[in-house]
Amino acid sequence: QVQLVESGGGLVQDGGSLRLSCAGSGRAASTYTVGWFRQAPGKDRDFVAGISWWGGDTYYSDSVKGRFTISRDNAKNTVYLQMNTLKPEDTAVYYCAASTRATSTTSDDFNSWGQGTQVTVSS
Repeated sequence: QVQLVESGGGLVQDGGSLRLSCAGSGRAASTYTVGWFRQAPGKDRDFVAGISWWGGDTYYSDSVKGRFTISRDNAKNTVYLQMNTLKPEDTAVYYCAASTRATSTTSDDFNSWGQGTQVTVSS
């Protein structure tokens, strides 16, 4: 089981930027995808972005496409989420997660989760 720790959240103005980091330790060789999810109060946990750990292929939810960029640094065992042009509706706790499956947007397909980092976008 991989351990994941998110960081980089905070308070930002509408239109601002943040970069989230997801640091992994004990990452299993079977990890195929690392994804970002977010959950706002009273809402479901929604997929944001994913990346194949070894190939670097990326995919995004429509709501963040063109604004967010997921990337990874294999040497640092870290995945990043660069968030630009942030909107109040992006406010949520952001989680990173690891999966043995490819191109998944479903929470159930991710079996290792971080504790989350709060992102708040003020209007």
